[in-house]
Amino acid sequence: MWSGRFTLEPHEMLTKFSESVSFDWRLYRHDIAASIAHAQMLGKQGIVPKEEVEQIQQGLESIRKRIDEGNFEFSEKLEDIHMNIEKALTDLIGEAGARLHSGRSRNDQIATDIRLFLREEIDAIISLVEGVQRELVNLSAEHVETIFPGYTHLQHAQPVVFAHHLLAYVEMLERDKQRLLDCKKRVNILPLGSAALAGTTLPLDREYVAHVLGFSDISRNSMDAVSDRDFILEFLSCASIMAMHISRFSEDVIFWFSQEVSFIEIGDQFCTGSSLMPQKKNPDILELARGRTGQVIGSLISLLVVMKGLPLCYNRDIQEDKIPLMTSIDVVKGVLAVLAPMISSITANKSKMLEAASDPALMATDLAEWLVKRNVPFRLAHHRVGKFVGYCRQHNIPLDKCSFEQLKSCIPEADESCLELWDPQKSVSSRDIFGGTAPNRVREQIQFWKTKDFMKET
Repeated sequence: MWSGRFTLEPHEMLTKFSESVSFDWRLYRHDIAASIAHAQMLGKQGIVPKEEVEQIQQGLESIRKRIDEGNFEFSEKLEDIHMNIEKALTDLIGEAGARLHSGRSRNDQIATDIRLFLREEIDAIISLVEGVQRELVNLSAEHVETIFPGYTHLQHAQPVVFAHHLLAYVEMLERDKQRLLDCKKRVNILPLGSAALAGTTLPLDREYVAHVLGFSDISRNSMDAVSDRDFILEFLSCASIMAMHISRFSEDVIFWFSQEVSFIEIGDQFCTGSSLMPQKKNPDILELARGRTGQVIGSLISLLVVMKGLPLCYNRDIQEDKIPLMTSIDVVKGVLAVLAPMISSITANKSKMLEAASDPALMATDLAEWLVKRNVPFRLAHHRVGKFVGYCRQHNIPLDKCSFEQLKSCIPEADESCLELWDPQKSVSSRDIFGGTAPNRVREQIQFWKTKDFMKET
């Protein structure tokens, strides 16, 4: 590879410390695909004889088959996936294999491989996101009129319908998906042909390679193409936001499943027990999801720290991009894959939800808005209702058990119609505004999602 410059063999500790094939072997299909496209272009441009291009292609396909079948031994001494494949190719077809690297550096080679890999993984993640969205929409459709306590600060706030809460996560995941699709536009740019940093004197046809590999564009600046990993950082940023959303959802479901709350039941097949306590049914999947998503956020920070001090152009530090990337992909895919069937196993305890949402204090805002409709300034209305709530708390009287006279003493504008405001069903139905929790508005949301392609999949 670079033995001509050196008189001593690499120290064994250098080999162990610097190898990357233990993790970048996962790029083998992408490396081989890029090499085949590069070889075809070299033949087209007359840089490598056509018959040797055919040998290279057949040899690479043979190596891919061996790796697919688990019949390929990777060597740390060859450092990375690129040199392992190139050495195997040269051993297989001889001198023709040594021509493959013409006009190419491992710098633009690895940048190409990672982009091919990441492009593919983004598509896989989006498919998994849609699977979770589909199950959330399906569960929501069952609970358009299931009254549920909405929270702020983990304190009872206002009644909503359970579907409205679930659909909030569908919206978050949709934005996550759109961020990934936008990120993919910048991933899908071909760096091959940039060589080490300055391009090459050989007459390469980069547009041809881009077309063969399905890239939408080619990089304009060779130094930028090989030395930056902002496309990975962008992906990790998108993945971190998604991980945060997944973690929040997991925390919500853990809370709902707690015995003190008991809003939902999760299927036995998605829970575990205790090695000591026979009665336990634990939501381990959700706890692991909440825990593992932290690795994604950590990976973003890790790679930012790697990149922040690097001068142009390529530096070996950049080799450290793969573990954060691959770890994050594995975590996100793993969590999404298990969330979808877990969601489908959820059953709601409607009576518990309704009981929690029936505390009349949750309708205090309804009373304030009742006053606003009668031309009382909102801040004054807020103050008077707050005074009424305080009076009820002080005298240990539920809001809906206060007499009309007691209500009137705090809120002079009140009339007997105020006494009808303590019904949570009427409360949610009254929030009949686009995006609101009124059942007819929630049905509109569900209908919107049901028109999406991902809802048509089985």
